[in-house]
Amino acid sequence: MHPASPHQHRSRLNVSSAAGAAAGQSQNTPDSFTLSPQSPHHHHHSPQQQQSHTVQISSSSTHPYQGLKTSENDDMGCVELLATAISVLIMVLTFPISVFICFKVVSEYERAVIFRMGRLRSGGARGPGVFFVLPCVDDYYPVDLRTVSFDVPPQEVLSKDSVTVTVDAVVYYRISDPLKAVIQVSNYSHSTRLLAATTLRNVLGTRNLSELLTERETISHTMQMSLDEATDPWGVKVERVEIKDVSLPTALQRAMAAEAEAAREARAKVIAAEGEMKSSRALKEASEIISASPSALQLRYLQTLSSISAEKNSTIIFPLPMELLTPFLNSSAQLAANANAHATPSPLHRHQHQHHQ
Repeated sequence: MHPASPHQHRSRLNVSSAAGAAAGQSQNTPDSFTLSPQSPHHHHHSPQQQQSHTVQISSSSTHPYQGLKTSENDDMGCVELLATAISVLIMVLTFPISVFICFKVVSEYERAVIFRMGRLRSGGARGPGVFFVLPCVDDYYPVDLRTVSFDVPPQEVLSKDSVTVTVDAVVYYRISDPLKAVIQVSNYSHSTRLLAATTLRNVLGTRNLSELLTERETISHTMQMSLDEATDPWGVKVERVEIKDVSLPTALQRAMAAEAEAAREARAKVIAAEGEMKSSRALKEASEIISASPSALQLRYLQTLSSISAEKNSTIIFPLPMELLTPFLNSSAQLAANANAHATPSPLHRHQHQHHQ
């Protein structure tokens, strides 16, 4: 054999780990290595002749699912393998009957989370439709994805201005991630109910009584955002929160009613006074117009008579012009003056009487 010449090509293997792995998954994702033959003299080979090979080595660590560390891809132990084999054998021996046990169906609005020997099965939640489970080793938990509503029990809250009120609300939520709802929390429904009651007390404790009565929509939106942020790790999506009723103490209701009644009476008096002022101005203008035309008073008199007769009244009042009574009033005034003069005659009256004689 001839010794290797420095001009001969010798291949080398460069091992480089793949970069840019996702954050939080560097310990759980498979490692990648690139194997590429290289020559010290690159001018003798074209780029088409160079080849590179990528080898992936899968690790046996846990597999994350949207931030959840699960063991669905871990290697099974001897006991788990033996139990799985026995389950498959039982299914084969009881084939006609095992079909009704191994095949499950979930509806369109449901998902099933399957555990095999306590480990989460790969592939996420199953459904809708038919899925397969092994007897004695697989457990599945159906999760309803429809919107659920519940009433928050009435809560006695001390408002910011030290007023005790009773408030109840209604919450609408749904399951956005079935795996989180089963793995992250023991009972998502009960936990959401307790959290809603606590959040209602915390949010209302920072508001005044006037804000509780007038800003219900803002309070509902604030409570919905707080609940949604707290239940997101559980896979629960809070869609809507509504304040149903705000109950006040009886004494406070009476005080508020008296205050409102007094305010309404004050406004009514002001409105009545403004009406009287406007009506007096209108009457003044009407009287000026009527005084300028004597026939207008007669027309008004006839119009009043027609309106009275239309109501079928038995009593009719005729207005009498004051001009007709003026001579009688003047004569009565003169008689009264003469009577006073005769009762206490003065020297001037005596002189006048003698002069007339």
